Amino acid sequence: MEAALRPANPASTTAVASPAAAGATAGAARATAVRPADPDSRVVTASAPAAAPLQRGIKWDTRLQGDVARAQQALDYLQRVAAQLEALKADLSAKIAGRSDPVRQIEARAQQLASSLASRAKQGGGGIDAQLDFRSAEPARTRFRIRGFDMASLQAGGQQTYAFSVGASGGPNITATIEAGMTPEDIAARLNRTLTPVKVQVSLDSEQQLVFSAPESEWVGIREAIAISGRGRVDTVEDPAVIAPEQWNIGNPDALRQSLREVMQALARVRRSQEAASAALSAAMAATSQPAIPEAELLAITGDFAATAASHDYQSLLAITSALVGVSRDRVQALLGLR
Repeated sequence: MEAALRPANPASTTAVASPAAAGATAGAARATAVRPADPDSRVVTASAPAAAPLQRGIKWDTRLQGDVARAQQALDYLQRVAAQLEALKADLSAKIAGRSDPVRQIEARAQQLASSLASRAKQGGGGIDAQLDFRSAEPARTRFRIRGFDMASLQAGGQQTYAFSVGASGGPNITATIEAGMTPEDIAARLNRTLTPVKVQVSLDSEQQLVFSAPESEWVGIREAIAISGRGRVDTVEDPAVIAPEQWNIGNPDALRQSLREVMQALARVRRSQEAASAALSAAMAATSQPAIPEAELLAITGDFAATAASHDYQSLLAITSALVGVSRDRVQALLGLR
C-alpha cells in the first residue's frame, strides 16, 4: 500500500494513516499510568492523552487516482462493447454471405449492445463520450453544432464581433471578433479561446466545420442557455452517437450492409479508445511507481492494526477511525489495480 500513490503536489493530497500509527496510538492509550504520588497518598489517575499524531501514512494524489479509476473503468467498458461488436460483425457477415440466417441472434445482440451504449455514462468511468472516444485528461463531453452559426456564414460576413452568453441567468457576455480573411483554423481557435472560460470548447471536424462541445454533466443546462448577439437564444443540434442499434433495419441486404459498416466503424473507434485508455493507465501507473515496502514491515503493520482493532477502548477506536478517513471502495480498487 505504501507504494501506491504519492502526490506530485503535497498541497492537493489527503494523508491516510497506516495501521502501524493506529497501533502506536492505541499502545500509548493503554500505557497511561495509574500510580501513587507518594506512599501515603491515594491513587492519582492521570488523564488520558489525546490520540498521538499519526507518524506514517499513504499520501493520495486525488487527481492521479481519478485518472487511474477513469482509465480502468473505461477499459472494462470498452472491452465489453468490443466483444459485442465483434459478435455482431460475425453474425451480420454470415447473414450477408448466406452462410446462415441468424436474424433472431442479430436482434438479441443488437438489443444487448443498445443496453450497453445506454449505460455508457454510468459504466464507462465518465471518460467515454457518445462517439466512443476516450478522454484521459477530463470527463466526457457532448459535441454539438449551432444552427446558422457555421463556417460559411462567418467567412462571408466580413469583420463581425459576436457577443456570447452562456448561463441560465444570462451570464456574463464574452465577445469574439471574426475578421475578413481568417482561415477556419483561425476562427475555431479564436472562438475556442473566447468560450473556454464558460466550459464550451470549439474545434473543427474533418470537413472544416465548427464543432462545439460541453461537459456531459452540464450539457442540459448549457444547451438551454446559449445566446449570441443579434440572434438571441440559438438552436443546438447534438452530434449523433457513433452507432444506434435500436434504429437498425436488417430486413433487406442494403440495410444489412449499412449495419455492418456502422459496426466496423464503431469497432475501429473502440480499438483506438482502448489504446488511448491503456496508454493513460500506463502513464498513471508509472507516475505512482515507488520502492516496495519490505514484507517484514507489512507484517508488522498488519499485526499492529489487528491488535488495535481487537481493543474496545476509546483511544483505539479513535485511532482506527482517524486512519480510515477518506478510504473509499473506489480508492482501494484503484490501488489493487496497480499490481
